[in-house]
Amino acid sequence: MSKNTVDRNFDDLSEKFARKVYGGLKGDIRLAVIWRDLLAALPELESPVPLRVLDIGGGLGQMTVRLAKLGHQVVYNDLSQQMLEAAQKLAEEAGVLDKIIWHQQPYQILQDKGLGQFDLVMSHALIEWLAEPEVLIADLQRYLAPHGLLSLTFYNQNALVYRNLIRGNFHVLQGEFSAHPTSLTPGEPLQPDTVQYWVEQAGLVTDYSSGIRVFHDYVTTQRGGHEDPSAVVEMELHHSVQEPFKWLGRYIHFICSVAD
Repeated sequence: MSKNTVDRNFDDLSEKFARKVYGGLKGDIRLAVIWRDLLAALPELESPVPLRVLDIGGGLGQMTVRLAKLGHQVVYNDLSQQMLEAAQKLAEEAGVLDKIIWHQQPYQILQDKGLGQFDLVMSHALIEWLAEPEVLIADLQRYLAPHGLLSLTFYNQNALVYRNLIRGNFHVLQGEFSAHPTSLTPGEPLQPDTVQYWVEQAGLVTDYSSGIRVFHDYVTTQRGGHEDPSAVVEMELHHSVQEPFKWLGRYIHFICSVAD
């Protein structure tokens, strides 16, 4: 059973999220890995033919806006009003505000909107914040067109353990993990095997997997290439799909399709 009693609303953390994650290299790595993965799995994203895209837990809207700028038909949803407003501001600056369908509500209510099916459904760093994470993938599967793809990222429990081992925080690992209420570390980090089981239970297969921030977050002393942000992104991209490094990623990215 999840430790989360309710789905986490990021209204109180939106500014911190923007600053701590997307205000620096962490966010650059995250976006670079996800975008590289999406193009590898769905090269049609760069074709002139518009695709239907659903972004669940769309956050600050970087992916939503990027896809809308390419001409795709994007539906955005987030529980947080603050996140929605930030995403709409980004969309307005990019000139695509009116090209995106906006929803601010629990994702579970979307099924009443008659949204239809999508070529791509994205849910990035949402599942670990839900009261019932085990049902999300099955819920999203219903939105997939027959050849549609699900792009899912989740906070990797193995990375949390490894980082605390490196930093000597053994006490954190000796009891039941509990995240601080104002922390961006979720109280429900997930094992890749657990998420893969939920994928299979939903009638999907994982076609592609990668790690996001496979070494950046473990660095305690910057030296050499660590001082060159472009080099860090390049090395993260390279090792994000290499065994065993990808499984050390702070987040894991799965791209899934409907099983034959």
